[in-house]
Amino acid sequence: MKLYTFDAAPNPARVALFMAYKGISLETVQIDLGKEEQLGDAYRALVPEATVPALVLENGAVLSAVIAIVHYLEEVFPDKPLLGRTPEERALILNWNHRLFGEVFSAIADTFRNAHPNYVDRALPGPVNVAQLPELAERGRMRLTEGFSMLNNALASKTFLAGDHVSFADIDLMVAIDFAKWAARMTPDQSLEHLHRWRVDTKAALEG
Repeated sequence: MKLYTFDAAPNPARVALFMAYKGISLETVQIDLGKEEQLGDAYRALVPEATVPALVLENGAVLSAVIAIVHYLEEVFPDKPLLGRTPEERALILNWNHRLFGEVFSAIADTFRNAHPNYVDRALPGPVNVAQLPELAERGRMRLTEGFSMLNNALASKTFLAGDHVSFADIDLMVAIDFAKWAARMTPDQSLEHLHRWRVDTKAALEG
């Protein structure tokens, strides 16, 4: 297998944290998004979506969605499971993955790509040019504030997002908070005590 990635970007960071926790080592190739290498003919021949990460399997099949990559790796490397131990855990983790992507990651991305001068006419990832809409940046900030509050409430009665064990849902939220700090210039308010407690616990669990 070969993983095409870019360490500085949030979606690759999700896979990197997953692999680090489980002790997975793969051959990797860096695709520099700053130099727009993802838009080059060679990479687009492999990954038409022009996104990272992408995992090329031994039979040549390409997985370009993070959720598909981690599900495949979980099957191949089942030790230290991050996608659930029971049907209920697996469903809860997947539910949080989708909520985080729709309610938090997309809000950060809207804020970043619709306001940053480097993304004029590049407001969406991929090979097609899309104009920025400043209103989406403002809406993204509002959605992100609401998202942090929702997460704080959800964590009031549990250690991790999906229950008693650290999971890929927690990795997604950890990456989202780091992404929001530099991309949207936003961090969770200090009053969100459950979210801040969760972050300390999750960092310790992932490093342990």
